Amino acid sequence: MKKSIMILAVLALAFSSCSKNETTAATTETTGTEAVGGGQESVVDNDSAPDIVKLAVSTPDLSTLVKAVQAAGLATSLSNAGPFTVFAPTNEAFAKLPAGTLDNLMKPENVEKLNDILSHHTYVGVIKTDQLTDGQSLGMVDGTPISIKMVDGKPVINGTVNILATVPASNGIVYVVDSVILPN
Repeated sequence: MKKSIMILAVLALAFSSCSKNETTAATTETTGTEAVGGGQESVVDNDSAPDIVKLAVSTPDLSTLVKAVQAAGLATSLSNAGPFTVFAPTNEAFAKLPAGTLDNLMKPENVEKLNDILSHHTYVGVIKTDQLTDGQSLGMVDGTPISIKMVDGKPVINGTVNILATVPASNGIVYVVDSVILPN
């Protein structure tokens, strides 16, 4: 877990570095079995801070989330201007789900349910850590709220989900969390 936080901190520092000499170009990428071209997620820009999707792609501990976002067809949406606040479950968080749950959600016939769960991790707007308050309710993209409770001065989502790291992105903010947040 500490390794994940350190990786995210190093990535955040690397992305904010001023001495970059890479060029910007649009390319077509292949993700899984489908080619993605022309959407925001296919733009290569090594000079700007990464968007939420690029940040997640560059973080090994979020690889399960990236696969789920791609399977649900949300990569373009989360690459757009936003702003968004995303509560990003780690690979370990997905591993906590009951056996077979993730595999079942990743099936094409369950894309809508997967989309609902991932949308429950996304808020339209940027909520910084110091703006999270005890008893606060945030309306998520899926239409259902999450609640914030302050425990020892730290925000906890729905009473059980802890924030492990906070990483700014060009189109919002990412909170890396230790559990998948399931809609009620």
